[in-house]
Amino acid sequence: MTTRGRRAEQMAGLRLASPQGRRVVAAAILASGVVFLDSSVVNAALSAMADSLHADRAGQQWVVTGYLLSLGSLIVIGGAVGDRFGRRRMFLIGLLAFSITSALCGAAPTIEVLVIARVLQGAAGALLTPASLAAISASFRAEDRAAAIGRWIGLTGVASAIGPFLGGWLIDVVSWRLVFFINVPLAVAAGGLAIRSMPESRDDQAPSRLDVAGGLVLAAGLAGLVYGLIGERWEYVLGGVVVLGLFAVIEQRVEAPMVPFGIFRNRVFSAGNAVTFVVWGALGSSLFFVVLHLQQDLHYSAVASGASMLPLTVIVMLASSRLGAMAERIGARWFVSAGPVVIAVAFLQLAQVGPGDRYVTSVLPAAVVLGCGIALTAAPVTTMVVTSVDRGRSGLASAVNNAVARIATLLAVALLPVVAHVATGADGRLDLLHGYRRVMLIVAAVAATGGVLAAASLRSDARPPAGREDDSPSALPSTEPIPNPSPVASIRRRDLET
Repeated sequence: MTTRGRRAEQMAGLRLASPQGRRVVAAAILASGVVFLDSSVVNAALSAMADSLHADRAGQQWVVTGYLLSLGSLIVIGGAVGDRFGRRRMFLIGLLAFSITSALCGAAPTIEVLVIARVLQGAAGALLTPASLAAISASFRAEDRAAAIGRWIGLTGVASAIGPFLGGWLIDVVSWRLVFFINVPLAVAAGGLAIRSMPESRDDQAPSRLDVAGGLVLAAGLAGLVYGLIGERWEYVLGGVVVLGLFAVIEQRVEAPMVPFGIFRNRVFSAGNAVTFVVWGALGSSLFFVVLHLQQDLHYSAVASGASMLPLTVIVMLASSRLGAMAERIGARWFVSAGPVVIAVAFLQLAQVGPGDRYVTSVLPAAVVLGCGIALTAAPVTTMVVTSVDRGRSGLASAVNNAVARIATLLAVALLPVVAHVATGADGRLDLLHGYRRVMLIVAAVAATGGVLAAASLRSDARPPAGREDDSPSALPSTEPIPNPSPVASIRRRDLET
């Protein structure tokens, strides 16, 4: 293709089938994959870490929640930074920071150092993740954008699902430290693809000031809440709630808030994030407990507990992109309503898994059903949220949705042992032999609630609008004049007004 041809393609947006388009998606998938991988791979490594670093129950939980705490509380600021200074630039900086902090995690000599390194790693992920999805949303032409997002969802979801298997193999063969060191070459590969192919994009109307105070207050509130839940220190829980209330007040008063609450007047955006909070809180926390249960109570090896979820990986990989395209044609409501219910059925199946059960008759059927539920939910709800706002706010929408998912998992991992009355054994670890079933019944009920919420809050008879006022080149940022995304089929024009 000539230079003029390449420029013309960028003016209209990249084609997904083009070599450059495929490289952009590959870079985003690799980068987001290492972030999501570390959200799940650590579950399989917890027992080995606890033995190696002499960690108790609280230490194990903080390895997971420390990462989610900084990722969830800072990811919205990360999205705002990308919108302001360039998503490609922040993508590359985030990759570098994630590589360095991953190496620090792998070299940690004590559980305390590991937790600190995980917090820093989450902060790097908060810069990288929204830039990844926002770059896809801003780079592709409108007719290819939903398919690109669906492919991103499917293959990054694979990274989350394959994490326990990969981590288990590395733990059994070498050491748990390799689950962190492996991020470095993957990040280098993603950076090479991005430098070569990813176009720069930004929001020229983004505020010049960042809401640093809001981000710090949000992080402090979540930290107090999670610390109180893990240690059952209710004064910290109350303090965390008060600080989170202060965050809401600050966001209403600052000139350029981290989370502009007006965006939630968009009914589709709000409904999608509410479903994300409920379902991903149940999903993210449940996998934490399932892997521990298989290892501690059913005596699975690290690699066997990770491999138990491989059917889920295959289903999500094969189905997500197709289901995302179908949701665009016929409406997302039925997918987003049915998916959480299917996930709830899988949790009910997993609740019955106990010592002595065979994999093929207990865990395997549940993994298959869970994969179907995730595939039905993930791509439609993410596409719905990201495309429900103007293209200039795609980084913000991506960041808010990611923050909602991570904060939901963070709170659920800390809260579930308390709500389900999971005791701590003599070795300082969670006694899942007696509390596991209660945990799974609770997450099943929570996931099903997400399906009911979607059915009640989304329309089924809507079709995508023919166009948007700001689709004209004059309304687009001068850096990368790409048309606004075409909303998914379940969104009316009036639903997009914020």
